[in-house]
Amino acid sequence: MNEPRIQSLRARAYRIPTDGPEADGTYEWSATVLVVVTATGGGQSGLGYTYADRATAAVIEDSLAPVVVGACASRPREAHIAMGRAVRNLGRCGIGAMAISAVDMALWDLAARLHGIALVTLLGAARESVEVYGSGGFTSYSNERLCAQLGGWAAEGMRFVKMKIGRDPIADRARVALARNAVGTTGVFVDANGAYSARLAIAQAERFAEHGVRWFEEPVSSDDLAGLRAVRERAPGEMAIAAGEYGYGAEYFRRMLDARAVDVLQADATRCGGVTGYVEVDALCDASGALLSAHCAPHVHAHLACASHRTVHVEYFYDHARIERMLFDGALAPREGRLTPDTSRPGLGIELKARDAEQFAI
Repeated sequence: MNEPRIQSLRARAYRIPTDGPEADGTYEWSATVLVVVTATGGGQSGLGYTYADRATAAVIEDSLAPVVVGACASRPREAHIAMGRAVRNLGRCGIGAMAISAVDMALWDLAARLHGIALVTLLGAARESVEVYGSGGFTSYSNERLCAQLGGWAAEGMRFVKMKIGRDPIADRARVALARNAVGTTGVFVDANGAYSARLAIAQAERFAEHGVRWFEEPVSSDDLAGLRAVRERAPGEMAIAAGEYGYGAEYFRRMLDARAVDVLQADATRCGGVTGYVEVDALCDASGALLSAHCAPHVHAHLACASHRTVHVEYFYDHARIERMLFDGALAPREGRLTPDTSRPGLGIELKARDAEQFAI
């Protein structure tokens, strides 16, 4: 039996300006770069993507394409292993991992399309839909926009919303109080992006708990496992400590779990190895009894979360949701606070709006 082979692999980068200045506790930005991968084989085309530097596209075409083209299109894991070897001398983490993630996603999308089924179906659906939480509330926002954005998501039926903190500890407390008033009984999550020290994070956690905050993301750097554990052990009992979005491989997540640094592990398929990597993280969480939350890129994570045992929700990140609606035909939109993969469309169920995207090409 002649199995279809991967015939081509291409990557393009697009720089999409934000609709206003954006910042969190440790970073400021005015645009987001989307890297889109197209893999062909067997008369079908698969799509994958990541949010990374434009250099990621060069890594894909220069280092990954040579080991992927010609591989069996129905065995994405085999290609994943080959890609890991190909970036050994370049560095497996960072851009290397994000390049692998985008290609891996495209190969799984292609495999599902060759079977004529949705990606979630190919992986084995565990549920029909997954809960999302609205994520934005940037530190650069005025109080008015903060409240309007979070309040809007609450009105749409999302049970949780998340805001950025970390620029000014005193101002953070006031902004959290404003957010609480704006969303009523909807849960408020906060994300410091590693801006605090452990001692300050513990003090802030107590103040935030007064406003019903039950999720504190990256109170300290995600590389500071001892600091994360200290915050976790001293935070109010109902407050979950979360981190993991910067994980590029299974070893990173295992160390975080072994250190008992978090209550909820976060993983991002556009960084941690694509579909293959996310499935591995889900298995780690399953073995350790930890909960998992999908970081950003809501469309692809809807499929992965619905095939996952441990994923509790998907981050509906403002920038990525906006870009996916702008540039992908078929991008999912939440209904009553949940995302439901469209199983009538093969693979991920999306197509790049090439003409719309061209104006952003870099």
